[in-house]
Parts: sequence; C-alpha cells; structure tokens
Amino acid sequence: MFPSVTLHPMTQATSDTKPYAPDVKEHTAVVVRLGEITLKKKNRPMFIRQLGRNIRTALKGLSIRDADWTPQRIVITPGPNSDWEEIRDRLQRVFGLRNFSLCRVLPWDEDTIREGVLEMAAKDRFESFRITVQRSDKRYPSTSQEMERDIGAAVKAASGARVDLTNPERTLQVEIMPSGAYLHTERIDGPGGLPVGVSGRVVALLSGGIDSPVAAWRTMSRGCQVTFVHFQSFPYLDASSRDKAIALTKQLTQWQYKSRLHVCSFGDIQHKIVAACPPPLRVVLYRRFMVRIAQAIAEREHAEALVTGESLGQVASQTLSNMATIDQSATIPILRPLVGRDKEAIINEAKELGTYETSIEPDQDCCTLFVPRNPATHSTVDQLLAAEEALDVDALVADGLDSIETLNFSWPLERAGD
Repeated sequence: MFPSVTLHPMTQATSDTKPYAPDVKEHTAVVVRLGEITLKKKNRPMFIRQLGRNIRTALKGLSIRDADWTPQRIVITPGPNSDWEEIRDRLQRVFGLRNFSLCRVLPWDEDTIREGVLEMAAKDRFESFRITVQRSDKRYPSTSQEMERDIGAAVKAASGARVDLTNPERTLQVEIMPSGAYLHTERIDGPGGLPVGVSGRVVALLSGGIDSPVAAWRTMSRGCQVTFVHFQSFPYLDASSRDKAIALTKQLTQWQYKSRLHVCSFGDIQHKIVAACPPPLRVVLYRRFMVRIAQAIAEREHAEALVTGESLGQVASQTLSNMATIDQSATIPILRPLVGRDKEAIINEAKELGTYETSIEPDQDCCTLFVPRNPATHSTVDQLLAAEEALDVDALVADGLDSIETLNFSWPLERAGD
C-alpha cells in the first residue's frame, strides 16, 4: 500500500547554500501528529515502526498513494479515489495518534500560501478568526509571527471578520514542513496512547458484560496486543454469551487489527465445584479456575499478564480480600484497569467505545449458573485451598483447556476457526 517507515530529519540551511524550496505540486494530504511517542528517546524508532505497521493495516483496502515521516508527524497522501470519511474513521482508531488534519498542500511561496488561506476562508462565513502558523522547517525565510500578521491582515480585509486569539469562531492553520505548506481548518482528535504491539501480549477475560470490553480496550491503549478468553456454561445454559463474546471481539478488533478468542466450556467445572465445595465460596472458586485456565492460555500465547474488568467493591467477588484470594491462584500478574472506576464512568466509556449496546443484550452468562444466595465477600487463601482439596484441580483445568474453541479475527473483519 505504501512503503515502510523512514524517518526524515529536518536539516538547517547554512549561509553558503542557496535557499531551500521543495518542488511541490498542489495536492491533498493528511497530516497526522504523534502523541506520547514523541516523548520517547532511544526506543522511539521501535515505536514509530510499529505505528507505521498499524497505520498500514488500519488503512488496508483504501486508496493510499504514499506516506512520509518526520520526527513529529506522518504525512499520508491519499490516492485519486480515496474516501476521506473512511480514512478519518479508521485513523481515529489507531492508538499512538494525537490528532490529524486533511490539508491542501502548496509550494513554499508567500503569495501562493496567502491566496490559499483566503480561498479556505471564503468557503463559509465567520465573525472571528485566528491565523496559526507553525514553521517546523526553519529554512522557510519568514517567521511564524510575520506570516500570521501578513495572512491575518489579508483575511480581515477580505472577510470583514475580527481577529480573536483566545476564542475564535474559525482557526485557519498553516504548517510549513520540508515537503510544502500544509493548510487546514480542523484538527481531528486521535485516541492517543501507544501503538498496539509495543507493550507485549496479554490475555483478557471477556465476560460479555459492560466492564471487560472497556478493560481490554484500555489495555490496548497502552500498547498491548490482547487475546480474549470467554467462559460459557453450555450445555447447562444456551450459547448466547458466546455470540456476544464474538460480537464484542469483532468490535475490539477494529482497534488492534488481529484478535484471537478462546471459548471455554465451563459448566461441568462449575457443576463439580457445586457438588464438592461450600456454597459461599463458589463464586471465588469459579474465578480461581477461570484464572488458572486463562493463565494456561497465556503461556501458550506467550502473554505476560491477565486482564479483567473487575472494579473494587462492584460485586461480591470484587472485594479486596476476594481479589487477593483470586490472585493467589495465578503466577503471572492480573491487571485490573477499571479497579478504581465507578459503574457510571465505565458505562459512559462503553458507550463512547461502542460496546455498550452489545454488552446489555440479554444472554445466559456462566456467572449466573449455580450462584449461592449469600456469596462470601471476605474469603481467605486458607479457606480456598481447603475447599479445593475436594477437587482434582489439575484435571479440571485440563478439561477446561480441552473444551476450548478458538476463533481468529482480522481487519478487515474475517473470522476463521482453529
């Protein structure tokens, strides 16, 4: 689609060289501004290479002619039949991007740039405006302040609008870069964060509820590639929770481009826990076995941590003491991105993410099967270890792993079973 990432340093002109002027033909380009990546030092090339791969994957199938990189920005040149709205929507799901703009690109010529801004300003009416010039390439002869004064005076004379530097109705922006002058009126927010793939792999327990997709998405935003595991109680319950897990994985794949979902049949394990263990400890025991199975999957996937959607105090199993007894069953970290979030905040985030409507669809979740009337809220490790003496822990974990159905998803969305 476009070539591999190359960084182009911005060099300064010296007194014994003639003034630099890029050979630019007018065209349209998308300027993408990097976020947290710009704070990195020695590892920045690694972050940028991964971001480049992610952008290529995100824009797969679209008309893209080229992409060029500077230390602070990416310039994407759409092809002749490009769909700007689709490019915009996909870039808004690429972690690592701060914001981006659709730009008109002009040569380094003050008169041409001024006329370009005047044409941009004439497209609609406004009462106040501001001119912002960023001169990232200092070889351009005029300073940012000089250009702002000159262009601002021309726009004021042509439009009759007043200059407002604090709260303008319209901001007209010019960015002077080595490859030309980029004119635009809008900066579209990206998701920020770090490119997926730079922070390793994790396994997320995907329940089908509201919380776990948000937790997985937050972990992606910190650069992790997420593999999912869903526990269903088929044949004791129907397969509706599996269908929801598939739908949620598809939605989240738009943010990381490749996903794997492991669906584990958990009903028989629950049945054996109910037959052998004290009712108040059932829910925590369920969670401990889920963690053990997920950890075994993590070992197969070369993942370094587990992720859950637990929030402190939200339900009986999510007290500090119960979280501690659940953690004791794992030998790798369990990450809880939502542990300090209240339910309303999580719901709002799920709505923004687009998973909320899927999560609230009715289903028969495994957590509703064999739930005791009064689950323990303050369990201890000794209590759980004593209860598990009545179970063949290794055999039950092996049974859970043997029951797994694995589904793969990729962008553009396709699914194949292993």
